[in-house]
Amino acid sequence: MRRYLDELRDFTKKGDMVLLIICLIVSGFGLVVIASATSADKFEGNFRYIAIQLGATVLGVIMYALISSLDLDVLSEHRMALVAFNTVLLLMLIPFGTDNNTGNRSWLDFPLLPINIQPAEICKITYIIIMASVMSAHQNRISHISSVMHMVLHLGLLVGLNMLLSSDAGVSLIFVFIFIGMTFAGGVSLWWFLIAIGAIAVAFPVLWNFLGQYQRNRILILFDDTIDPLGINERYHYKINLQSLTGGGLTRQGLFNGNRTQGGNLFAQHTDYIFSSIGEELGFLGCVLVMILELAIIARCVYVGIRCQDYMRRVVCFGAASALMFQVMINVGMCIGVMPVIGLTLPLISYGGSSVVTIYAMLGLVSGAHARPQSLSHERYVQPFRG
Repeated sequence: MRRYLDELRDFTKKGDMVLLIICLIVSGFGLVVIASATSADKFEGNFRYIAIQLGATVLGVIMYALISSLDLDVLSEHRMALVAFNTVLLLMLIPFGTDNNTGNRSWLDFPLLPINIQPAEICKITYIIIMASVMSAHQNRISHISSVMHMVLHLGLLVGLNMLLSSDAGVSLIFVFIFIGMTFAGGVSLWWFLIAIGAIAVAFPVLWNFLGQYQRNRILILFDDTIDPLGINERYHYKINLQSLTGGGLTRQGLFNGNRTQGGNLFAQHTDYIFSSIGEELGFLGCVLVMILELAIIARCVYVGIRCQDYMRRVVCFGAASALMFQVMINVGMCIGVMPVIGLTLPLISYGGSSVVTIYAMLGLVSGAHARPQSLSHERYVQPFRG
C-alpha cells in the first residue's frame, strides 16, 4: 500500500501526461459537439447531457491516475480473481439488465444510481490484464497449441457470456479485436491467424443461420442494393446519417446550426452517430480533426508499447490501442455506410458516462506502462538491508 501511495503522489512526474493531455483535448472537443447535438428540441435541454459527460470526464481522469499508479504485476498475479469479477459483473445483467432503448440488454440499471452502467465496458480493462497475464506466462512458447488454447479459452468465456446475457455483438467484437491485436503484437505465429480465418470461413454458413433476419439485412445492405432501395427500412439510418455527414461540405453549417442535427432527424446523434453530426455542423475539416485526435491517442499507446522493455506491459499497450482502433473504425464506418450497424461509440467524443470512464481507466494501464516500463516485482520480495 505504501508503494502504491508513493506512486500515486508521483503520478504527475511518472505518468504519461502527454497521453492525458491528448485525451482531455478530445474530451473537450466532445463536450462541445455533444452540447450542440443535444440542443435539438427533442432533447428538452442539453444541461443534463453536458453535466453527465463532464462528470464522467472528471471521474475518468481520477481513474486514469489511480490505475496508472497500480503495479501491473500485482494485478497479473490475481488473474483468476479478475476472471471471477468479469463473470459476476456480467451475471448481474440477469436481475438488473436493461436495454436502454437500444435493443441489447447491455446496461445495469441500479435503483439508487442516476445513470446506467455497461458492464462489458468495464470488462475491457480487466480482459486486457487477463490476456497480458496469460501471454506473459506463455511468452517463451507463445505459439504452442496449449498457449493459444489458453488464450482462446478466456476469449470464449467472456464473449460467450456477453452474447448470452446481452446479445451485444458490438462490444463482443471489441474483445475479439483486442485478442487479435495483443496476440499479433505478442508474437503469435501468423499460421494461427490463417487457421482462424479458415475456421471462420467454414463456420460462417452455420453461424449465419443463427442470425435474425434484421441482423442479416444489416450486413447484406452493404453489398446488395436491392434491399430497401427507397431507404425506408433497413437503409433508413444509413441514408439520413450519410446525408448529414456530407451536408456540411468542406467547411461547415456551423455548431448549433445543422439542419438535421438541430431538427432532431438524426438517430443517436449524440452517441453512435455523432460523427455524422460533426460532418454536418463542422464539415469535412471537422471530421479530419476528429480522426487526427483519435489516431493521436492510438499512436501514443503504440509508441509507449514499443518503448516498453517488459513483454506484459507491451502487449497491454497494444490491447488498449486495438480496442480504440476498432471502435473508431466501426463508428466512422457506420456513418459512411461501409460497416454494419452494431452500436459502438466514438471514443471520448460520443455521449456516454460508462464509455468515457472506462476508456480513461483503460488508458491508465498505458500510463502505468509508461511510468514503469520494466517489471518491479522483484522489489516486493527482496528484503532491504538493515544495518
